[in-house]
Parts: sequence; C-alpha cells; structure tokens
Amino acid sequence: MHLTIVLRQVLMLLTILALTYLAAGVGALGSMNAPVFYQQLQLPDWAPPAWLFGPVWTTLYTLMAIAAWLVWRSSKHARSALWLYFGQLVVNALWSWLFFGWYLGALAFANILLLLVLIIATALSFWRYNKLAGALLVPYLLWVSFAAVLNFSIWQLNPGVL
Repeated sequence: MHLTIVLRQVLMLLTILALTYLAAGVGALGSMNAPVFYQQLQLPDWAPPAWLFGPVWTTLYTLMAIAAWLVWRSSKHARSALWLYFGQLVVNALWSWLFFGWYLGALAFANILLLLVLIIATALSFWRYNKLAGALLVPYLLWVSFAAVLNFSIWQLNPGVL
C-alpha cells in the first residue's frame, strides 16, 4: 500500500512537470525568433541579456510545477487552485506568441498584466493549501513583474515594430 502511494505521488509530480513544461514549450514555439528579434529591438539600458531568459524560465517553471504538486498533495479539495494554475499557464504561453510571434506589444502588455493578476490569485490560493507552495510562486511573480515593466518599455521604445 505504501509503495502505491509513493508511486502515485511520483507519477503526479512527473505529470504536473510534463504539463508545465508543455506550456513552456508552446510559449517557446512562439519565441523561436526571440534571440534575433530581441537583439534588433531598442532596449532599455537595464534590459537583461537574451541568454538569461532560458535559465530563469526553466528554474521558474520547475518551481511552479513543484508548487502545484504540493497543493495537489495537500488536499483533495484543491481542484479550483489547480485549475487556476493551469489557466495562468495558458496565459503565460500566449504572451510569447503575442510579443515575439505576432509583434503585438500592446496586447502582450495587456496579457502580462492579466498574467500578474492570475499569478497573485494562484499564489494566494496555493498559500491556503500549502504555505511552501504559495512561497514557491513568489520568484515567478517577481520575474513576471519585472518582465511587465520590460515589456512596456520595449513596446514604447519600438512603436513601429510592436
């Protein structure tokens, strides 16, 4: 019986990681030209180098998936929190398409503002079920807050492109 519980826990962790990385992959498809496009844009002086985004996002997606798994483990009644989590993943993936795929700076900015609201709602919801899970979303919230300011700045600096 104990082995069955452990196996179920591991399988769910792998499933949540896979679904989270799937969302990351969908976003990455929209960002295929991001390294070249990013270099062509007029950037604010404080913009991070393009190479930094991959490692940061990989770390954040891993923390996010672990947080969702902790919530799943914490309660059978956490379904709405997990739906919120997966909903914000969809909005997250859409941002890459809006900004890098379709060059829609204003819509990308609106999308990232919605994403911030959803991250806050998800973190608060996770916090109710598992404090560590809620805390694991704080780096994500901070990075997306920074990304929102960067999105706005780049959009304003490149009106003919975005």
